[in-house]
Amino acid sequence: MNMKIINLKYEAQYIPVLAGWHHREWSYLNPEGTIEKRIESMRSSLNDDFIPSTFIAKENDLLGSAAIVAHDMDTKQEFSPWLASVFVSPENRRRGIGSKLVIHIMNRAKDEDIKALFLFTPDKEPFYKNLGWHTISKEIYRGHMVTVMQINLNG
Repeated sequence: MNMKIINLKYEAQYIPVLAGWHHREWSYLNPEGTIEKRIESMRSSLNDDFIPSTFIAKENDLLGSAAIVAHDMDTKQEFSPWLASVFVSPENRRRGIGSKLVIHIMNRAKDEDIKALFLFTPDKEPFYKNLGWHTISKEIYRGHMVTVMQINLNG
């Protein structure tokens, strides 16, 4: 596999495709959201800051994404920063791409001297546990059961 992980700011032409993928996957968690709002949000993070930023995996085509954001749950403002938007296109799943994207964000966060990361997932708890994350809580968020998880990066 000749996969590269790069910052979305260098390949911004993929924003509409990513926004569509993310909207189809998670719109039920954000009923007010639209594809246009997702595109606008992705475009607003195309700068030199690490938080927020989105990284994409690609070979010849776009394979998936992962992002780091300051806050991903409006009910958990005490936690920051968050791993978010981990997505691999259905035809490219089970190839290790999602793990590589998550590890890329974790390593970049360590380089930025970030001590811990948080995430929430409706259905991928075992995937993250295999990468060293631990469960903080299970709760209802926007009408859906989610698992809130954390990983400590330095020690």
